[in-house]
Amino acid sequence: MKIIILWGNLFVWLLPLLLYAGGEEVVVVYNSKLPESKAVAEHYAAARAVPASRIFGFALTTNEVMTRQDFTDLLQKPLAEKLTAAKLWKFGNMTFPPATNGGPSQVEHRVIESKIRYAVLCYGVPLKIAPSSTVDETTNANTRKEFHHNEAAVDSELAWLPLIKMKVPLTGPLPNRFYAVTNHALMNPTNGILLVSRLDGPTADIAMRLVDKALAAERDGLWGRAYFDARGLSKTNTNYFLGDEWLLGGAEISRQLGFEVETDTNVATLPASFAMSHIAIYAGWYDGNADGPFAQPQVEFMPGAFAYHLHSFSADTLRSTNCYWCGPLLAKGATCTMGCVYEPYLQFTPNIAFFLQALGNGFTFGEAAWASQMALSWQNTVIGDPLYQPFLKKSLPELHAQLARTKNPLIEWSFDRLICLDLARGLREPQLAQFLQSIPETERSAVLTEKLGQLYATLGKPGSAINAWQTALKLHPSPQQRIRLRLALGEKLLSQQRDAEAMENYYALLAEKPDYPGKDSIAAKLKSLEAKLAAKKP
Repeated sequence: MKIIILWGNLFVWLLPLLLYAGGEEVVVVYNSKLPESKAVAEHYAAARAVPASRIFGFALTTNEVMTRQDFTDLLQKPLAEKLTAAKLWKFGNMTFPPATNGGPSQVEHRVIESKIRYAVLCYGVPLKIAPSSTVDETTNANTRKEFHHNEAAVDSELAWLPLIKMKVPLTGPLPNRFYAVTNHALMNPTNGILLVSRLDGPTADIAMRLVDKALAAERDGLWGRAYFDARGLSKTNTNYFLGDEWLLGGAEISRQLGFEVETDTNVATLPASFAMSHIAIYAGWYDGNADGPFAQPQVEFMPGAFAYHLHSFSADTLRSTNCYWCGPLLAKGATCTMGCVYEPYLQFTPNIAFFLQALGNGFTFGEAAWASQMALSWQNTVIGDPLYQPFLKKSLPELHAQLARTKNPLIEWSFDRLICLDLARGLREPQLAQFLQSIPETERSAVLTEKLGQLYATLGKPGSAINAWQTALKLHPSPQQRIRLRLALGEKLLSQQRDAEAMENYYALLAEKPDYPGKDSIAAKLKSLEAKLAAKKP
């Protein structure tokens, strides 16, 4: 009953935000020189019911980089013109109050009526704008020297398209007045922002499937675990602490949303031996190329998963499956991500804590992505379906009832999330362990039986935890979950001086996963255990 009440309260909390974004709010942009680009555009338009009159092709370079002149002449201006001709935008004068007492009113020529809020750039539309020596602007004397650049992400430069009739500086970041906004309805072209995202990746097929996975998560729920890889910085690390602060804040928000959360605060990124199963959310920093668990042949991303790695050049290219971060994350199965095409400097990277908070409050991916950034006309690209709403299309009670009715095995994650939500809100472990013991789903679920073992471990019942994890190993866990169970079981057996069983468990791990990246450390444990057991023999 406690769990059902909790669900109801959460649903009421989201009621003011029940505004669904639809295809009529979108324009889709593709590169007419690339057939695959048009195919992605048509696939997305069909999936999201975007009217055919809102699909626009432009003859662009097929390279990921375009010149400033080509961006202006072949994409930026023509897109604004097509939006106007299609009567999706209307430009006019907008008058603002005086900036100072007694000063003149300000008149701006900008979008005053708009039927769309989002632009989706499809595979083949260039990713970034090269620096240009022909941009002649006087920079603000207060602007720091490192920001005196005019290169940018295409997405970020198009985000201020509603202001194209005005004199907007191209040098340096343009302040984003929607940073940390809590009313997502304000993010509209009539207020000066176009929510730009792209369906992109190493291949057109990967790009095309991003909307399919988003729709699957909206239909069946975004489930799984959340992983945060911070660096263990303190406030004395004044230049970089902000990155850790955002990540740790994101971890806490994910916990409040009901996810299983694991947080690492070691300086190094997660090692390849770290068992990451059922990834719903990942955020970490700071390495140049996808490494550790993400460099393995298989990564266990759940449908709808968001994955992000903070690095200055995480999106230097999207065409690679092993260089930088965005391309590899998408190739391994992530549904959406963000990244930097050029050096943004830390404060102008996305605030992941606010991004996740906004998603949890019902924002679309596109809204949350741009509300988490302090600047437009800068270096960040947004990759994924901008209409994706992982926490709004269906309430938790609706999802649970649907999964139960259709006998969907994902219901194990619905129960797990309810347990996590109650833990986050202070319900004690004994009641939750009793609840898990009482439902039949636990008996056939490796996920729920593992959770039961964790509750037993917290309650100081090592024998019960061991029994639960041994049972979970027989319930067809995922490959990475199996590794995590073996590692947890081994440590718990050792703590109980059950050395022979621990040794048997570690041998089983090596037999089940002979290419396990941490096999050397397991071999060392086995060598120590063998010597210890041999010394005990008479």
